[in-house]
Amino acid sequence: MNMVTLHELPENWVWANLADITDIIMGSSPPSPSYNKEKIGLPFYQGKTDFGSLSPTPRVWCSSPYKVAEEGDVLISVRAPVGPTNLCTEKSCIGRGLGAIRSRGGIPSLFVLFYLRSIEKDVAQMGTGSTFTAIKRSVLESLPLPLAPLNEMRRIVAKVEALFAESKTAREALDKVPALLRRFRQSILAKAFRGELTQRDPNDEPAQKLLEKIKQERNKGKQISPVENQKEPTVDLPKLPETWIWTTIGELETFIGSGITPRGGKKVYRNEGIPFIRSQNVHPDGLHLENVAYITPEMHAEMKRTQVRPNDVLLNITGASIGRSTYLPEGFCEANVNQHVCIIRTGWWIVPAYLSYFLNSTYGQDQIFATESGVTREGLNYMQVRSLWIPLAPIAEQKRVAAKIEEAFSIAEQIETAVKKARERSERIDQAILAKAFRGELVPQDPNDMPASVLLQRTKTANKQSSSFQMKLTD
Repeated sequence: MNMVTLHELPENWVWANLADITDIIMGSSPPSPSYNKEKIGLPFYQGKTDFGSLSPTPRVWCSSPYKVAEEGDVLISVRAPVGPTNLCTEKSCIGRGLGAIRSRGGIPSLFVLFYLRSIEKDVAQMGTGSTFTAIKRSVLESLPLPLAPLNEMRRIVAKVEALFAESKTAREALDKVPALLRRFRQSILAKAFRGELTQRDPNDEPAQKLLEKIKQERNKGKQISPVENQKEPTVDLPKLPETWIWTTIGELETFIGSGITPRGGKKVYRNEGIPFIRSQNVHPDGLHLENVAYITPEMHAEMKRTQVRPNDVLLNITGASIGRSTYLPEGFCEANVNQHVCIIRTGWWIVPAYLSYFLNSTYGQDQIFATESGVTREGLNYMQVRSLWIPLAPIAEQKRVAAKIEEAFSIAEQIETAVKKARERSERIDQAILAKAFRGELVPQDPNDMPASVLLQRTKTANKQSSSFQMKLTD
C-alpha cells in the first residue's frame, strides 16, 4: 500500500525504495521493571517522543534493552500516531512504538529525515488497525525515496538546515508576541484606571455626585451600609483624577449571587436548551460558548435567582480560573450560572464593560488575590466581592474609557490574528522548502557529481555482500 506520488526527477537522480539504502529496526519494548529515571542503561524511547523537534529528550532509561537505535538513526513513530520523525543523538533503546532507520553508503541521515517529514501525511495514511493505527516494516521498506547524487544530498541538507534556521528564528520571534500583547493589554488597563487614556470633560457630572445619586437610587429598594463602614483597601491603589472617586462593589451592586450545580451533576446536562455558564466559559475577552453545557427550561425556571440578564458582570470566584471576568452584552439570550460564577448586577450608573475591564486589570486582580484579606485561589465569598474597590468615574467618561480599551484591544486582536496566520505560513513555507528540495529545485545540479544510480547500485551490492557474510557467520 503505497500512497506516495512519484514525480519526475532531475537527470542524475533516481527513485529507490527505503530498503535499498537503509536498514530498518523495529522497536520492541523490554520488561517494565528495567525502566528507570536514574539514568541506568540506555535512554529509552517508546513513541510520541518530542516529535516536531529535531531530536528527542530522554525521560526514562532502560537497563535491559532489546532493540537499539544508534546515533544518527532516524526515529519514526510506527503506531498511534504513524509518521512523525526525529533523529537519535545517542545509542538508545527503542520500544515497539518506534522504528529506527539507519542509512547506508554514506547517505546523510538528515536527507532521509527531511524526506520522511515531507511525506509525513502520506505515511500516516499507510497505517492500519481499528483500535489504533500502526505501520508494518514491509510498508516502510517499500517507501519510495528520490535519491540524489551523494554530493547533492549533502548540499540539500545544508540548504534545508540553513533555511529552517531562518524560519525557526522567525517563529521564535512570533512566539514572543502573545506575551508582549498580554503586557500591552495590562498596560492599557492600568492607564485606563489611572485616568490616563481619556481627557476630562468639564461637562461631566463628577463621580462624587454620581455616587450620591446611586445611594438614593439604591436606598429606595433596600438598606445599604455607609461607605465609612467598608474595609480599607488591602493593596495600593493609584491616585485618581479629581472627578473620580474610589468606592466598592458593595456601594454599586443591586444583586450579588452565584448558582448551583443541578442535582445529578453532569448527567442532567443536555445538548440543547438553556445555556448553563460555568467558569470555563468566562474569559476576559468574552464568553467562550463552544463547550457550554445546557439545562432544560424547567430547571432554568427553578433556578430563578441566578438567571442572568444583559449587562450582568460575571466573575469566577472559585477554582484555577478565579478572577476571570466578563460581561453580558445587550440582547444576550437566556442563561444561568453554576456556583463557580458570581453575578454582579448593578444599575445605569456603571458601564458593565468598564467594571469587567477593571476586575481583569492588575488593580482588580491584586485585590482578588491579596493574601492580607484572606483570599486564596480556593474561592471568594460574596462579602469579599462586595469589598472590592472600584474607581468610579463620571458615567460619560466610563463610556469613553471602555471605548478606548476596546479600541486598543481590537488592535491587539488584529495583531494576534496576523501572528497566527504568519505562524501557519511559516509551517507551510517549511513544507514548501522540503517539496522543492526533493524535486531537485532547492540547489543546482552539478554534472560532475556521481549519478545517484551508481550510488544506489553500490549500496545494494554492499548490502547483499553484508547479508551474505552474515549468513556465513550463522552457518
